[in-house]
Amino acid sequence: MYNSNPPAKTDLPSTAKLVKSTILASVAAGVILVAVVMPAEYGIDPTGIGKITGLKKMGAIKTSLAKDAAEEQAKALAAITNPAPVISEPVISEPVISEPVISEPVARETIVKETSPPADASLQTDEKIFTLAPDAWTEIKLKMTKGAKADFVWFTDGERANFDTHADSKTLDIDYHNYAKGSKIRDAGTLEAAFDGGHGWFWRNRSGKTMIVTLQTSGEYSDIVVMD
Repeated sequence: MYNSNPPAKTDLPSTAKLVKSTILASVAAGVILVAVVMPAEYGIDPTGIGKITGLKKMGAIKTSLAKDAAEEQAKALAAITNPAPVISEPVISEPVISEPVISEPVARETIVKETSPPADASLQTDEKIFTLAPDAWTEIKLKMTKGAKADFVWFTDGERANFDTHADSKTLDIDYHNYAKGSKIRDAGTLEAAFDGGHGWFWRNRSGKTMIVTLQTSGEYSDIVVMD
């Protein structure tokens, strides 16, 4: 009932053009895989582009955290399947001495800030609060010189965060220097710079829930930077 004009043979791509387009698409996909996906996801950088763009470092951190997460899951599974034997011990009753209960307000975790100006003008105190959606990540670095120290504490609002405390230096051509890594709700200590460069933390939320992370720092650093 309805007639339509079929396309002319000259309007259709030739077999040679189709083959050529397929080859070009395959080459482009291979270039993206080698230059972008492999450095960003696995830390493998055969072309050197990942090092220039920073994708190689991100891939190395991701791979390291994924390996640690797999080891923790294996340990947890082993603990469930092979529980340690429970040894019963006699319970010795002791007299209970009642003491008056003194209620105190619950204080928020914090680094005590100095009320007077520090003697060293290079000392800084900062607080960063950020939200991580499931599978999201962020990275914060302190600009420090070799031997400088900074006290820190970070904590989430309840869920464990995968973290990697590390450093790098473009000047010294150091892509990744590890200090500590794991999965915690809270961590605190003193970060001492092994060399001039950026020293800080990478967090990734693998909990499946949105979490809030608070970082407080105080010490000898010139700047605090949220990395893109």
